[in-house]
Amino acid sequence: MTDRVDFYVLNSPTPKQRFTFACRLIEKAYLQGLRVAVLSASAADAMALDDLLWTFNDRSFVPHQLCRDKEAMSADTPVHVSADMDAVAEADLLVNLSDRLPTGLERFARIAEIIDGDPERRRLGRERFKSYREHKLTPNTYQMDGTGDI
Repeated sequence: MTDRVDFYVLNSPTPKQRFTFACRLIEKAYLQGLRVAVLSASAADAMALDDLLWTFNDRSFVPHQLCRDKEAMSADTPVHVSADMDAVAEADLLVNLSDRLPTGLERFARIAEIIDGDPERRRLGRERFKSYREHKLTPNTYQMDGTGDI
């Protein structure tokens, strides 16, 4: 059952800042012992995030796996990255980097939406915000100041 939905609103319209912020959020959740699922917009975005998780911080290690289906998932890996909701198992935190409302919300205790400054991405984020409310969830919004601090 989803208890919390957080929208992190970034100033920059660049996907790189959104992905870097996602990496920091994923790292923080991992260090707290949470199981994390990441939903990306496409297979190419999932691969780009997979690469960035290895390199975004040279003093950090976030064990993760790129998943194309549930059968390929390792239960021992704390972070799973996929472009397909059917390939995502339940987790403590879902980081939604896609432009769509995730299905199966009840599988995730918490959902994080990362919205950058791109006008279309903001519009789609507002639609998801409304959809969460229709699901009887109360989203929290955090305006990020550009430092990348979470």
